Amino acid sequence: MTTAIEPELVRRAVDGDRAAMATLLTDVRPRLVRYCRARLGRVGGAYTTADDVAQEVCLAVLKALPRYREQGRPFTAFVFAVAANKVADAQRAAVRDSAVDVTDTPLERPDGAPGPEQQAVATDLARRLAALLHRLPDVQREIITLRVAVGLTAEEVGTILGMSAAAVRVAQSRALARLRTLAGSGLDEVTA
Repeated sequence: MTTAIEPELVRRAVDGDRAAMATLLTDVRPRLVRYCRARLGRVGGAYTTADDVAQEVCLAVLKALPRYREQGRPFTAFVFAVAANKVADAQRAAVRDSAVDVTDTPLERPDGAPGPEQQAVATDLARRLAALLHRLPDVQREIITLRVAVGLTAEEVGTILGMSAAAVRVAQSRALARLRTLAGSGLDEVTA
């Protein structure tokens, strides 16, 4: 499902090899975007904030590369630890700023985006699913996000969260069972 980042590529990037840095970011960025989008969701119908945070993570990883030291954990554990911190910063900033700034778009151009009804349905479903996820304990929510939205293996998630792969699988199974129970009891109950 995912490919591990080669330690040799990381070593070359840490040593300042620009091609290795570019390859490293090319490998990790799509997973970072999925992670940030899963954790932050849409704001004003777009993933702009999540994509910006993913970009901030990439910049932070590049800045930290010269100081990075291999400590027996995969490089992805380091990357997603940075991502978790940046996401938490963005969530705190969103609470502080609570006002959403909507950019004006010219009305003359046809918009290829879904219409208002589809957006409303998608937004409502996303809100309900987020409410379900927020009913899970933090660790289970993070496991579901990393395994389902990002597509990491149980081993990678275990390394990131300091758990064994077997413990990740058990926690994931329990989280999915809990989500099925919550969804079966009706999404309206979750949002009440």
